[in-house]
Amino acid sequence: MVPAIALTIGGSDSGGGAGIQADLKTFLALQVHGCSAITCVTAQNTCGVSRVDALPPEALTAQIEAVLSDLPVAALKTGMLLNSALIEATAQALAPLAIPRLIDPVMVSRAGSVLLEPEAIEAYRQRLLPLAALTTPNIHEARLLSGEAVEGAVDVERAAERLLELGPQAVLIKGGGLAELRGRDYLLQRSGTGQWLTHAPVDTPHSHGSGCTLGAAITAELAKGQALLEAVQTAKDFVRNGLAKGLAIGAGQGPLCHWHSLL
Repeated sequence: MVPAIALTIGGSDSGGGAGIQADLKTFLALQVHGCSAITCVTAQNTCGVSRVDALPPEALTAQIEAVLSDLPVAALKTGMLLNSALIEATAQALAPLAIPRLIDPVMVSRAGSVLLEPEAIEAYRQRLLPLAALTTPNIHEARLLSGEAVEGAVDVERAAERLLELGPQAVLIKGGGLAELRGRDYLLQRSGTGQWLTHAPVDTPHSHGSGCTLGAAITAELAKGQALLEAVQTAKDFVRNGLAKGLAIGAGQGPLCHWHSLL
């Protein structure tokens, strides 16, 4: 058996709910072999993040090169990159690749926690977004990257247009950060018109890692050869089912369940 192979570039979550851990669980659940390149190590649990340590950019580059020199990666995603040096190292490694590249601009969590050094925002705009087959910001990140005040559906559509001008082939703005847009995400492709993708929202406090999981599921489906729209729809279904069986572990916000298809 030769499975499709996907690569995730991002941060380690010691609590196992988001980041590299969530991505690899998602790849496995969708029957894709997952590889990883770690950008930073976080000390976190269901109650929050207490420490973040960035790896040297040379260490990140070495990880990416080790994977790509041996394994036929069919698609990749980026997650938490933290600073300009790691963004630059990632951009240099990704630029020559002719595979789908999903850029999840992890800057602010859906709850509002800042996960990126301020000066790195422009590095995202200039270096990574032009390389993206798809970028997947949440509401907070869409505001930062587009410069738009995103407070409703019309603002989301306007922000997506601004982001598309920065160079990605498609933009998916996740609406979960606004109460009126729960369950709704806006997809705008350079090759077509924008469309709202909707599913019934799931009422659960246990949604940690849902953004990472969505991006990883899209990446897995792209690695298997699905077209972008179908990959996004499959990924949304995967996340919704995981939220419906969210894990009530720890004293805080638990993660969604990545093995829900086995239950």
